[in-house]
Amino acid sequence: MAKHLELVLLRSFVTAVRSGSISRAATALGHTQPALSQQLRKLEGVVGRPLLYRSPAGVLPTRAGEELLPYAERILSLSAEALSETGRTLTGHCGVGLLEDLAATQLPQALADLARLHPDATLEVLCLSGGAMREAYDAGRVHLVLDEVEDLPGPPRWTVRRPLVWAIGQGVDVAADPLPVVLFSNTCAWRTAVVETLNNADRRWRVAFESNSLVGVLAALRAGLGVAALMPVNVEPAMAFHNADALPTLPDIELGLARHPRTEGDPLIDAVEAALRRMT
Repeated sequence: MAKHLELVLLRSFVTAVRSGSISRAATALGHTQPALSQQLRKLEGVVGRPLLYRSPAGVLPTRAGEELLPYAERILSLSAEALSETGRTLTGHCGVGLLEDLAATQLPQALADLARLHPDATLEVLCLSGGAMREAYDAGRVHLVLDEVEDLPGPPRWTVRRPLVWAIGQGVDVAADPLPVVLFSNTCAWRTAVVETLNNADRRWRVAFESNSLVGVLAALRAGLGVAALMPVNVEPAMAFHNADALPTLPDIELGLARHPRTEGDPLIDAVEAALRRMT
């Protein structure tokens, strides 16, 4: 019998990865934890490989899970778009401002798929600093911004909480005193969460490396310079952390979506906003 990937199983998998926890994913989907775990095991049976590392600290994708995730997200996004966009023709321009950590996920690909469905529409994705993003938003070049709530250029229309997890550099001893930490150099929820969490736990630490970009932080982790706080979808399998007792639990962060008030009623902006909400 030919194997096929059921949408409900893919949605369970993607939600578990995004939330970093079986319990949080079950709550978000309105399932019980045993029911969700059964769906995840069924998907692993179809794929033929384990898709998630499970630990008391939560879940992270395995190498197979990391490979499946972008396909799963695209399948779910395309399914939703096919149902909502069939028969509609969208035109115009939509500028989207994304937090860099989100730009490294499948969001840009989902927007590219939407643009492919509507060749007369133009989508532009920008990752800018806070000041530059606000200027682009005020000038009308950026119509939608998905970022940390406190950094949005306008009031949030929608918010969602996402977990942060520890990513461990190759060969790093998490029991080291002081603990070597890789930080984002700009003030952000990530940096604040790490500093406050370690200080509140009376854990001695030192700054081993700083970067203003996700690319730089990941490079430092690959080089084994320390530990860092990342969204689960940005953690590479070799950086996965499984000892829940070795480091204090990080808090969730709050992401939000702002929309320029002059775009109300624009069908293209409506469609892009819906896609961003589905994929975040």
